[in-house]
Amino acid sequence: MDAQGRGRADNIDPADQWVLNPNTGEYELRLGTSAAQSQVPSPRRPAAQEGGGARRRRNDMAAGETREMGQVGGAEVPRPRSARRRGGEPETPQGRRAARRPAQRDGKKKSKAKKVLAWTAGGTAFVLVAAGAAGYLYLQHLEGNISSTDVGDAGSKGFSKDEAFNLLVIGTDKRTGKGNEGYGDAGSVGHADTNILLHVSKDRTNATALSIPRDLIVNIPDCPTKQPDGSTKVIPGTENVRFNTSLGQDGRDPGCTMRTVEEVTGIHVDHFMMADFNAVKTLSTAVGGVEVCVAHPVNDKESHLKLPAGKSVVEGEQALAFVRTRHSFGNQGDLDRIKVQQQFLGSLMRKMSSSDTLTNPSKLLDLAEAATKALTVDTGIKSISTLKDMALEMKKVPPKNITFTTVPVIDNPAEKVHATVVVNQSTAPAVFQAIQNDVSFTDVKKKQKAAKDAQAAQLKGSRSAPSDVRVRILNGGAQSGSAQEELSWLQTDKGVLKSENAGNAPAEVKNTTLEYAPDQAAQARELAALMGLPGSALVPGKSVINSQGLPAMTLTLGKDFKGAGVSLTAPSKAPKVDGSTAGEAKCAS
Repeated sequence: MDAQGRGRADNIDPADQWVLNPNTGEYELRLGTSAAQSQVPSPRRPAAQEGGGARRRRNDMAAGETREMGQVGGAEVPRPRSARRRGGEPETPQGRRAARRPAQRDGKKKSKAKKVLAWTAGGTAFVLVAAGAAGYLYLQHLEGNISSTDVGDAGSKGFSKDEAFNLLVIGTDKRTGKGNEGYGDAGSVGHADTNILLHVSKDRTNATALSIPRDLIVNIPDCPTKQPDGSTKVIPGTENVRFNTSLGQDGRDPGCTMRTVEEVTGIHVDHFMMADFNAVKTLSTAVGGVEVCVAHPVNDKESHLKLPAGKSVVEGEQALAFVRTRHSFGNQGDLDRIKVQQQFLGSLMRKMSSSDTLTNPSKLLDLAEAATKALTVDTGIKSISTLKDMALEMKKVPPKNITFTTVPVIDNPAEKVHATVVVNQSTAPAVFQAIQNDVSFTDVKKKQKAAKDAQAAQLKGSRSAPSDVRVRILNGGAQSGSAQEELSWLQTDKGVLKSENAGNAPAEVKNTTLEYAPDQAAQARELAALMGLPGSALVPGKSVINSQGLPAMTLTLGKDFKGAGVSLTAPSKAPKVDGSTAGEAKCAS
């Protein structure tokens, strides 16, 4: 059935369904719920070009009838039947109102069904909501709600829909806003109290939310920070301090926290989002409450949390008390509180993806206001259009494939009374490497399996002897001196004597690559085997002339380069971790 037939079947004149789309500024034909909206039609083609359906008589027009046309938005569209003569007599005003009443009811139903795109991720808890159907002015209003910080080269300049990305979510203990006087340290400058590194996979099948304990002992690197007058001040780094001092202390900004995360994990952080106490209260209220579960009754005098055993719905002050309590669960420490926060965030994600939220315009607009007012982000993602793109990409990840886990740690051996923790060097590196290499912690069917199989096939075949491998080495983002270090290792340890240091690459690259000509495939496979390069690093292309006038391959060391002799091949499976997923509903104990 064509569009006109569908309108007829619903007893709604299609001509009465032309409405203005606020997103495009154009008039569109609003059909029933099973049909897509169509744009203003182009001038009718001759019947011979329209196909069989066009040659048949329209079922809402008598034979020989010519339908009157009108102008809408500069295009010719059918005039409403209520405006045409029927039986030689015009309709009365009452008749027109009666004829249009079904269309008005349908219009109200449509307005309630307008969708606002939503994305949720956590820290102390926040939700990003991009209101795509609210119009340009409303989007500009939302953008004005968001605060931003220029973190310089600590993060990435923009956002790509086609790449994996790492987002650092920071919840601060700064006491701002009415009603927050009783929370946190009265004199806090806003430390990094709650921290989650969110990794979203390239194929959007999975994500990992890695919590970083605030009491983790770390080395904070030197940190360039933008000053109010536009100048840059370098805040000196410090060693063996709590992670939470990477923000606020000595004037450190979120860029310092991002740099500290990379120092600890080796994972580059692309962007950050930061919120304070108000985010938990306003966002949990905006969604109508978040369901939580406790294994035993809770009556915490310090956080003022009172809950019966079993499931409860918390919002506002009670939600904040739930994510802040540390004396009601486990060993009453920060690591147990992290698990409670992860439970809260998983529940919040499920609530956000529920039909109760996504089909409620009022609730979604409240979320849009609450989320944008609660957020501070880096300048690379400040625009609403960028945040909307990020929202849509995150929304592709099924909640059951979002893994919540924590940096593997042990008690600080330097303390007699344990108050802080250090990275567990026997288990943490494998976790960091899995995230770096985009390996899922859940069992998912990879969309790019065929591509990966093709990449692996490039490593199969004959290989040259090391002495026959000719390669120029460029530094494309690795640590200073890496090209020379790799050259020395290849010549001394592996016998690749026809290699040379060609200096810096024209631009930095994220991943190490090896470009080679078709007749150099055997050399490429040998070098890949020696270095532990994955098939994705091999780039068929062309050779270059080396300093001796001979064709050579080009090895460009990217930011993923870990040092001479360290394999860059990602593990096929992530290690088992102590964690949960956003699709699970667990009770805190």
